[in-house]
Amino acid sequence: MRDARVLAAVAAVPRELFVPDDVREHAYADAALPLGEGQTISQPTVVARMAELAAPSADGVVLEVGGGSGYAAAVLAQLCRLVVTVERLQQLAEGARAALTQAGAENVEVVVADGCAGLPERAPFDAIIVSAATRRAPAALLEQLADGGRLVLPLGARRQVLVRVTRSGAGLRQEVFERVRFVPLICG
Repeated sequence: MRDARVLAAVAAVPRELFVPDDVREHAYADAALPLGEGQTISQPTVVARMAELAAPSADGVVLEVGGGSGYAAAVLAQLCRLVVTVERLQQLAEGARAALTQAGAENVEVVVADGCAGLPERAPFDAIIVSAATRRAPAALLEQLADGGRLVLPLGARRQVLVRVTRSGAGLRQEVFERVRFVPLICG
């Protein structure tokens, strides 16, 4: 991690607002924490790394798939004009909205939907971050990338790696980074 903007964004977001009361004492541990519903909040260094790889511009629009607690969206909101975060579970989405409001993240919209489909009516996106693992990037998300846009996601089942796919006039370019561990992406 070398991006000063990302480090400042992580430092500006009060993570304790995004974790359940029973794990609040661990809010600043560099660890994934349980959210309930079989979901987790990613560790801060992984959120920061994904934000760094997505490289959102200050005037950019970012789609986050797998909004969970809203923590990653709050970090991204420090870096771009608008974050639209999609969460499939109503209960988690409601909690994320409340935490984002409490954190003052006014440039985040929380949508309850199937994140694998993205939000074609809002596309194209300058960056898309998927906060759950899948064996391959959902085609709908690749189609919703703007030219020069970056999709960052964990690929794999048991052994996952962080991947960045960049769209350009020449097509799609994929880069592989470090190993990670995420809950599986559920589509449909």
